[in-house]
Amino acid sequence: MGSVAAPKQDRSRVTRRRLLEAAVACLAEHGWAGSTVSVVAERAGVSRGAAQHHFPTREDLFTAAVEYVAEERTSALRGLVPTGPDRRREVVEEVVALYTGPLFRAALHLWVAASNEEQLRARVTELEGRVGREAHRMTVELLGADESVPGVRETIQGLLDMARGLGLATLLTDDTQRRKRVVAQWASIVDTALG
Repeated sequence: MGSVAAPKQDRSRVTRRRLLEAAVACLAEHGWAGSTVSVVAERAGVSRGAAQHHFPTREDLFTAAVEYVAEERTSALRGLVPTGPDRRREVVEEVVALYTGPLFRAALHLWVAASNEEQLRARVTELEGRVGREAHRMTVELLGADESVPGVRETIQGLLDMARGLGLATLLTDDTQRRKRVVAQWASIVDTALG
């Protein structure tokens, strides 16, 4: 009996993951208006009924999707073990990468939708608060920062705000060259602030 349940659970987990990945891709490419449960189900190769079994509402699906990918990105940040003389620059680059990829694009569409959709707003606000706190905590840890030193907390917060700003700029233009210069400057600012 147990051996039958395991493959079914595995299938269910795989289906759920495919739906979440498809939802994030749809949100990043088509925005909220073009991302319906049907579109996501089709992209994931899953029936609409199976999609609704996992996620009863559209809000359930998309908040879970952004949460899933946010977790994937913060896991990548957790796995980062910076070494060498440019270790702080490496951390700054990774933090910026967290806010300039498809996850940020999908999250941004969700934020815009949440500003107009009452039932979505509370969930997205709570999710973003959690993701923001985790990103801050991990950045402090990776930089070996001591937030009891005046100005250090604000420097970390500024780094995260700057990374979000670069993420917004990336939505409209390929800002790679400018971004490299800004990242180098911020690595220098962080070095000075952290001593």
